[in-house]
Amino acid sequence: MSSSPSSRLPSSAPSSPSGALHLAVALDGAGWHPAAWREPVSRPTELFTARYWADLVTEAERGLLDFVTIEDGLGPQSSHFTEPDRRTDQIRGRLDAVLIAARVAPLTSHIGLVPTVVATHTEPFHISKAIATLDYVSTGRAGLRVQVSARRNEAAHFGRRTFPAFGIEDLERPDVRELTADLFDEAADHIEAVRRLWDSWEDDAEIRDVATGRFIDRAKLHYIDFEGKHFSVKGPSITPRPPQGRPIVSALAHESPTHAPFRLLGRSADIGYVTPRDAGHAHAVVSAVRGEQDAAGRAEEPLHLFGDLVVFLDGDAATARDRRERLDALSGHPYTSDAQVFTGTPAQLADWLTELSQAGLTGFRLRPAVVGHDLPAITQGLVPELQRRGVFRRAYEADTLRGLLGLARPASRYAAATA
Repeated sequence: MSSSPSSRLPSSAPSSPSGALHLAVALDGAGWHPAAWREPVSRPTELFTARYWADLVTEAERGLLDFVTIEDGLGPQSSHFTEPDRRTDQIRGRLDAVLIAARVAPLTSHIGLVPTVVATHTEPFHISKAIATLDYVSTGRAGLRVQVSARRNEAAHFGRRTFPAFGIEDLERPDVRELTADLFDEAADHIEAVRRLWDSWEDDAEIRDVATGRFIDRAKLHYIDFEGKHFSVKGPSITPRPPQGRPIVSALAHESPTHAPFRLLGRSADIGYVTPRDAGHAHAVVSAVRGEQDAAGRAEEPLHLFGDLVVFLDGDAATARDRRERLDALSGHPYTSDAQVFTGTPAQLADWLTELSQAGLTGFRLRPAVVGHDLPAITQGLVPELQRRGVFRRAYEADTLRGLLGLARPASRYAAATA
C-alpha cells in the first residue's frame, strides 16, 4: 500500500502508549483444533476441574496478557454450523464460563476475565447480576462476551421460540437474513439493559451507617424501565454498582449480508473481535465497523477492535506444520476455522501482527490450537518477541480491565440525571 491504512481511519480507536498492542487468548477446552485433546501435552481427564482452568489463566497472567475469554454455549459442541452432531471423537460438554471465571478470579490479580454468555436465551437481569458479582470477586477485572444462537436444539431447552433449519450455505436466504438481523438487534438490546442495570445503583448508594441504621440511600437506586422487542426490565439491580462501573462488553462479528454483526459492534461493544484474512481485508473490516460506530452516534467513544487468529506455534515453521498435519490426520480432515489459521514461529507471528495492526486493529485475540502447547508458546515465545520490539508491556500498568485497555470508568447515567 502506498500509505498507512490507519491514517485514513476515524479517530475512535483507543490510544495505546508507544503503539503498544493488546493481547488476549480465547480458551476453549483442550484447544481449538478438534483433536487437541489427544495430544500428549493435553489433560483431557482434568477438563472439568477447577485446577485445569486455574492453570490456564495463571499462565496467561504470567504472560502479562490483557484478558482471557472463556467459551460457552447452551448445547453440546458440534462440527455443524447450526445443528448437533453425533461425533464421539471430539470434546463434548463444558463447565459454565461465568462460574469458571469466578473460581479463578481470587487466584489472579491483574488479568481480565471475560466469560461468554448466549444473550439469545439468557435474561439481562441474571447476566447483569452475574457479571457485577464477577467484577466484585475479581476487584474490577470482569468482562462479558455476548454471543447469539440460532441453534434449534438450544432453543428447545427453553421453549420460548423456534428457529428454522438452515446451514451456512443459506445465509443469503431472506428468512435467515431477517432472523440474523433480529438476533443481533436483540443482543444490542440485551447489552443496553445490562448496562442500565449496572448503572441503576449510584456509586454512593450504600451508606452502611450503623449508628443511624441506614444501609442504603433508596433515592440512589433507580428503575431502568427498559422496553425492547423481546423483553422488558423494570430494575433496579439487586447488586450494587460494579467496581468498574460498567464491566467490559465484547462480541465476535463476521462479515454478513445484513451487516448486523458489525452493527452490533458499532452500536454496543467496548471490544469487537473480527476475523481479517490479511492487512487489506483488515483495513476494510475496520472501516466498516467504524462506519457502523459513526452511524450509531458513537464516533467519539472508544472501541477496541481485536483480530482473531488460531495459532500453531513452534520453534521452527516446519515443526508447526508437522504438528498441524498430525492433528489433522487424527481428526480425519484438514482443520478449518472462521478465523485465519497461523502456523509458524513466534517471530513470524509477531511480524504478521505488526502488519495487521497497521490496518487499525488495536489488539489480537489468539486462539491456541492446542492450549497445553500453544498457550505457553504465546506467553513464553510471542510475548518476549513483542517486548523486544517495544510493542508489548513489560509489567501490568493497571489493576482493572478498563485500566489495562485505556478506558475510563463511566459515571452512572442515573446519577448524572439526578445531579
